[in-house]
Amino acid sequence: MQLTVMTTEEQKNGGLSLVISYSFAKSSFGDVLIASTAKGLCYLAFVMKDEVGALKELKQRFSKATFALKQDATQKKALRAFQKGEVPADLALHLKGTDFQLSVWRALLAIRIGKVTTYGDIANKIKKPKAFRAVGTAVGQNPISFLIPCHRVVPSSGGIGNYHWGTERKQRMIEWEGGLC
Repeated sequence: MQLTVMTTEEQKNGGLSLVISYSFAKSSFGDVLIASTAKGLCYLAFVMKDEVGALKELKQRFSKATFALKQDATQKKALRAFQKGEVPADLALHLKGTDFQLSVWRALLAIRIGKVTTYGDIANKIKKPKAFRAVGTAVGQNPISFLIPCHRVVPSSGGIGNYHWGTERKQRMIEWEGGLC
């Protein structure tokens, strides 16, 4: 997977120069809002209540971007992961985040399907062993749900842990991925 980081200007100006195509789709785990720029996928979120609320969250993240309701090839490619369980290797991501967040999200991408890890393990992997709470925050701010597999992170104390999109959905995803291995 190719990661492109949004420029400092794109991050500071609310995405003023970005044209973001978005669409809604059905997935095995619920409806999703998926969005992309010319450089890659920039957002994937589960629709919790309604499409209007989901779109509002996307627009808050990129407050000055131009939006177009349109499903493009990048979005279609990304959605295949819900059928096959694997993210296409040639999928491009266009991410907005701090250096720390990006390091956490890269570490999440390294977690193999069917496996789980802990916040502490991620903190160790990024060479910030005392930053497990900050890792938890960065995991929770992941802009591309499921494809950057934040659902594969569990607490070291046991259990499934929290998930922005609901613990039942997280449990279903982990079980489904485990069945693919």
